Amino acid sequence: MVLKRTAMLIMAVVMSFIAVFTVTPGQTHVQASSQYGKLERNINAIIADASKKSVVSSVTVRKASTGEIIYEANADGKVTPASTLKLLTSAAALETLGEEYRFTTDLLTDGSIAKGVLNGNLYLRGQGDPTLTKKDLDQFAATLAKQGVKTINGDIVGDDSWFDSVRLSPGIDKSDETYYYAAQISGLTLSPNSDYDAGTVIVNASPTKKGYKAKVTMTPDTGIITVVNKSNTVPKGNKNTLSIKRQHGTNTIIIAGNVPLGSAGKKEWVTVSNPTAYTLDVFKKSLLAKGIKFTKSSKVGRREVPQSATVITSRQSMPLKSLMRPFMKLSNNTHAEILAKTMGKQVYGDGSWNAGLRVMREFGQSVGLRSTEWNFEDASGMSHKNKVTSAQMTELLFAARQAPWYGSFVQGLPVSGMNDRFVGGTLKNRLTGSAVKGKVVAKTGSLNRVNSLAGYAETRDGETLIFSILTQGQKTTALPAIDRIATIITTTTK
Repeated sequence: MVLKRTAMLIMAVVMSFIAVFTVTPGQTHVQASSQYGKLERNINAIIADASKKSVVSSVTVRKASTGEIIYEANADGKVTPASTLKLLTSAAALETLGEEYRFTTDLLTDGSIAKGVLNGNLYLRGQGDPTLTKKDLDQFAATLAKQGVKTINGDIVGDDSWFDSVRLSPGIDKSDETYYYAAQISGLTLSPNSDYDAGTVIVNASPTKKGYKAKVTMTPDTGIITVVNKSNTVPKGNKNTLSIKRQHGTNTIIIAGNVPLGSAGKKEWVTVSNPTAYTLDVFKKSLLAKGIKFTKSSKVGRREVPQSATVITSRQSMPLKSLMRPFMKLSNNTHAEILAKTMGKQVYGDGSWNAGLRVMREFGQSVGLRSTEWNFEDASGMSHKNKVTSAQMTELLFAARQAPWYGSFVQGLPVSGMNDRFVGGTLKNRLTGSAVKGKVVAKTGSLNRVNSLAGYAETRDGETLIFSILTQGQKTTALPAIDRIATIITTTTK
């Protein structure tokens, strides 16, 4: 499904907030340009209410027109950015790969077709396309069928060598590995739907009859997953206690708990172990569905395509400028890590995190960022070891406005209070009041005891401000305080 790409003309404000937390000891609350005195007073009032709570924060607000800092609080303090790190990833990707960059997936063979038999191996060669779906694999199968292929006398092979074999970034905890936001990264991967959560399968468990197990379906259907169903259907009105999790280190998904009659049950996007094997398995099912059979000696495996192989057909993804919407609106971690490895491959011929993060650092230096103030070990923001200052984050956002790809960059950012999830994204249900709805265009970030927001906001005077709010250490979420400050900024005049 091609996503809507209407570029959003919304600019932004939001300033620095630190609500619900304290400032670093020895530092005054904040400093603000005298023209923004009301802004300063209102923010300081929120800070004062929260000054008894020890939360580390860093906040900076700049004029979008000049880059002048008009408000700051611990602006040079390093704080975990969470998913606001994706601002750097997306900017670096647009600069390095280009707005029109497309991922390519090839179908190849090293054999020939004679009398309905493909005598040779069939290869799927990927470049990490996160938008590849079963529908695309069905189309590959249909192309073979149209060429008269009815039997494959050879292997089905996946070539994922575009990236290295390291599947998870350092910040992924063992307990996270079952969840969609911690999917394994592979040069050949598959998404279950148009949210493009590559490397996951959608598992749905629904009630059947009292005392019976839940009905379980997978999208797409795949034989590499083993489902252990320990669930129980219970009378209507009981609590839904279903859990759907992949057993660590396996492709066994365990479904346990009670599912009440009359309920929708539960749906989870569960990661797979070995996305390459997952993609090949679904492709084999697509071939069988088109009436294409295999000889007894046919196997499914992973290796590189030989130079002698020829391309049967190829599939290209949407351009990077369009991918910005599902990537940034939905804060897709897998997209971020795939883009990092792709940048490494493009610049250094090395589809690894080391190479990709090096490209990101070099991009930052090229636009005037100070590398000593950016510490990161992934591209998605999952690691708590990632650190950056709010001053540097706003420097990045200011530099982005000067870039030729800025339109693609900003149209990917979530927009406050907008109900369409491919417009509002992770801000869909936040900042919904009439005074602030549609006026904040920013990237959210959230980890355990970490909240952040960084982007652009429009004041009542029509001025665009750049802001970054980074917080860590809070025992309860800082989102309400962040949103109160955003609302104050959009309704404040000089």
